[in-house]
Amino acid sequence: MAATAQLAASTDAQSESQSLPLDGFSRWRDLRKFIPLSHEAVRQRELKGRFPKRVQLGSARCVAWPNRELHRWFADPLGYRVEP
Repeated sequence: MAATAQLAASTDAQSESQSLPLDGFSRWRDLRKFIPLSHEAVRQRELKGRFPKRVQLGSARCVAWPNRELHRWFADPLGYRVEP
């Protein structure tokens, strides 16, 4: 029984780590396992308004994407447009 409980807890922890929270921000290293595009392809789509815009989190090198916008993109990647 204890092994089954450990396995269930381990599976729950893995499924949580394999999904993005609804709120907050995600860095590229967290996104690349969910997005089947290269970093450059994402940048090109951002410029065209077809992918959520990144936000600076302090220094110019520290950027992240808002999770709410990412979930909108996941729901409809082909029809996604940045809201003005």
